[in-house]
Amino acid sequence: MSQVLNGVCPLPHLGVLRAEGEDAARFLHGQLTQDFALLGPAQARLAAFCTAKGRMQASFIGFKRGPAEILLVMSRDILPATLKRLSMFVLRAKVKLSDATAAFDLYGVAGRPASEPSPGLGEPWVHEKVSDADVIRLYPADGQPRSLWVAPPGHPAPAGPALARELWLWGEVRSGIATITGPIVDAFVPQMLNYESVGGVNFKKGCYPGQEVVARSQFRGTLKRRAYLARSQEPLQSGQEIFHESDATQPCGLVAQAAIAPGGGYEAIVSIQITASEGGRLTGGGAEGPALTVQPPPYPLLADV
Repeated sequence: MSQVLNGVCPLPHLGVLRAEGEDAARFLHGQLTQDFALLGPAQARLAAFCTAKGRMQASFIGFKRGPAEILLVMSRDILPATLKRLSMFVLRAKVKLSDATAAFDLYGVAGRPASEPSPGLGEPWVHEKVSDADVIRLYPADGQPRSLWVAPPGHPAPAGPALARELWLWGEVRSGIATITGPIVDAFVPQMLNYESVGGVNFKKGCYPGQEVVARSQFRGTLKRRAYLARSQEPLQSGQEIFHESDATQPCGLVAQAAIAPGGGYEAIVSIQITASEGGRLTGGGAEGPALTVQPPPYPLLADV
């Protein structure tokens, strides 16, 4: 892994939603699953924007670029729809929401380059400034450090060898943290993707759309699906249904995010019924589809901490 996932990769599939104004943090605090009211300059937030039924419409990595400016990095394919939906809730809040994708260059940094400029800084969701760039520490992939770099156009790219985009996307899967994209909008409550276990949900903050459903899933034992890592020799893709041999007619889960594995085959983050993860044949796309092998997520779940 250390020789494979090492370098710098542009991330054109991601976009930037900007919230600016004196109410920016307060507004996002009332709409997203994480605490933005207490977001400090050295912190970042993983967060979701949910429907009233608690289903994730979008996911973000958010941080403060200035005292009244918060940037939300998200999947570019759903940014316009997310911006339109969020804007409906602005009302009298002193905040302006905009698509700021063109105002920034985004890079993924993995391996040795991600250990700079602060060697040993391994905790995820830490934000630091490097000149005029913002660097967010992400969850590792198989022990390899990873960072998200956000910088204005013309700013020097992070130093390091070029990393193929396919390898960066594979590292995203291996980190176990899925990003919401078009095929899986409205498919999951946050816990179905383990967001509560990786810093994506704050259960002590105030209300936000879907908060009651998310809290009930956590504290009343109603959650029946979790996210796992999966592998197949055949192609996997986001939104693809997964079946268990016990029922050939009803899917037991969905592929949330998938990538080509450098050693051959495909790997994915899958959200499936907990009982389906405990044994039996799993297939993708249908009962006669390619077989999947499932592994636990690469981090402890909140109930296990």
